[in-house]
Amino acid sequence: MSRRIIQPESIRRLAFVLLCLFQLESFSQVRLPQLVSDGMVLQRNAKTNIWGWASPGEKVTVSFKGKSYKAITGADGKWKVVLSPLPAGGPYTIDIKASNQLKVNDVLVGDVFLCSGQSNMVHQMSLHNITYAQDIATANYPQIRHFWIPTATNLAGPAQDLPPSAWKSANPQDVNNFSAVAYFFARKLYERYQIPIGLINASVGGTPIEAWTSEEGLKEFPAILATINKNRDTSYVNPIQRQAMAAAAANRLKVEQDKGLTGPVKWFAPSYTPKGWRNINIPGYWEDQGIKDLNGVVWYRKEIEVPASMAGMPAKAFLGRIVDADALYVNGKQVGNTTYQYPQRRYTLPAGTLKPGKNLFVVRVINHGGKGGFIPDKPYYLEANGQTLDLKGTWQYKVGEVYRPGTGTGGGINVQNQPTALYNAMVAPATDYTLKGILWYQGESNAGNPTEYKKLLPALIADWRNKWQQGNLPFLYVQLPNFMEVNYLPSESNWALMREAALQTLAVPNTAMAVTIELGEWNDIHPDNKKDVGERLALAAQKLVYADKKIVSSGPLYQSSKIEGNKIVLSFAHVGSGLVSIDGEELTQFAIAGADKKFVWANARIEGDKVVVWSDEVTAPKFVRYAWADNPDGANLYNKEGLPASPFRTDN
Repeated sequence: MSRRIIQPESIRRLAFVLLCLFQLESFSQVRLPQLVSDGMVLQRNAKTNIWGWASPGEKVTVSFKGKSYKAITGADGKWKVVLSPLPAGGPYTIDIKASNQLKVNDVLVGDVFLCSGQSNMVHQMSLHNITYAQDIATANYPQIRHFWIPTATNLAGPAQDLPPSAWKSANPQDVNNFSAVAYFFARKLYERYQIPIGLINASVGGTPIEAWTSEEGLKEFPAILATINKNRDTSYVNPIQRQAMAAAAANRLKVEQDKGLTGPVKWFAPSYTPKGWRNINIPGYWEDQGIKDLNGVVWYRKEIEVPASMAGMPAKAFLGRIVDADALYVNGKQVGNTTYQYPQRRYTLPAGTLKPGKNLFVVRVINHGGKGGFIPDKPYYLEANGQTLDLKGTWQYKVGEVYRPGTGTGGGINVQNQPTALYNAMVAPATDYTLKGILWYQGESNAGNPTEYKKLLPALIADWRNKWQQGNLPFLYVQLPNFMEVNYLPSESNWALMREAALQTLAVPNTAMAVTIELGEWNDIHPDNKKDVGERLALAAQKLVYADKKIVSSGPLYQSSKIEGNKIVLSFAHVGSGLVSIDGEELTQFAIAGADKKFVWANARIEGDKVVVWSDEVTAPKFVRYAWADNPDGANLYNKEGLPASPFRTDN
């Protein structure tokens, strides 16, 4: 019997043919976008799109609520059907049939909101699980659904689909991954209207508004368009990224050379004998305690006396916030670490970690730039068995490594901060999904150029409305809260200018703003109070989106001013049931100036629905400012419904 020998070339050809057949079969299978999946919420009382991909020319049938909808896939492989409007309800099933069959289960019909912005929209319930422990434990809202879009970027152009994700309902486990602001917004609306609420969350920490806007939406910004075109040039981008990678590698090498990790006994080990350590206070920055301009690795250590009643028990260490990264060691074992400065440090110590008597706590802190150390006015304590031990006070420190200038985190192009990068990857693929409205909480990353932001925010609104093709889609946004140190003299402020940009954007039709001027924290760009932010957005939605005319949805907004002698009389919209000083004290944070614009603190009193402002130092007043500061502590003008007045100025 003779055998035929198959040559390698024939094998390669056969493999190629099989691969082509496999790819053809795979492409012919009807495929759905990530958003069209189990647990989805469709927009009620509106035409809604169901779409996907298959082979060009393939016939697709979508069956839903007793109706069939037919489509033929285009040359680009995409098909789409438009479902007839339906009232709120569900759960339902959607059947899709082509060369294969798919089912989408547990579909609700209700109201759908896109939630976008930067970290304060990102911040999940789990990051605030101390403040909202009860809200998490009692979350039982199966008709509130959240679709989290993982961070993705694309500089080349709009993507077809979103990164893999899934719809989740509000239960004690899954609600931990909901945006806290979005959850409290949805819960308020659901409790009021008993309508399913869908939340599509496209948000990324530390990102500017330009990254969320399409190239078309930025057509009036030539400098930004130039950046977009540059970013398409790989001969420009690649060398910068290679240089950044080399700098990052050098930085990693410096970290690895940390004396605390490279000596014969590591500094966190109980067997290590400390020599040459100095005293330092926690909380506090080391630059404020005798260390000048140090970027690098600093170790902290302290022996904590633990009573027998806490020993052996599961525990939690609260270490406030640390700039920038840290690792916590207890009795020689690492129990937690965080790689960047913003999350609150809440480290779980397993049962058996603590022992009676002295326990060695060691914190390794890495700082890349600016002041390093432990942020003041945050919780620093150890908790176990219902008892607490204060971790504040005198510790000891020693420097493990010092970075030379230029060996920090490295430069490079941060792709997620580039114009259009996030729009292309995280927004464009969702523009076929019918919405009720949009929530926006962003601006911190643009505070360096508030003048441009006054144009960029309306441009984004117009851009997204154009992409969704739903007319003047309701756009609800958060005005930035108070932040940073309190200034006890009238001053200029970029954050005040950002709030002014938000206030002026109310001129764009079908928009609403949540004022949060008292909900921030001076030392945390991510304030813990997310519930009031979400509920104020819900109030705005009740008025703007749901046309609830009885709702007072906003605090006082400056309307006009009139000079009367040595006084200026201010008029406001949204006074509700009347203007009040929320704390019953004299009105504060009003400043007044003459033509020279040299502002001084002013007296102010409420007269009906107006505020009269004056100062004996300014006999010919022309201008007034209110709460015009990064952190206008004590700003107390509200309406009787408990909503704060927006900061404003009359000299703009």
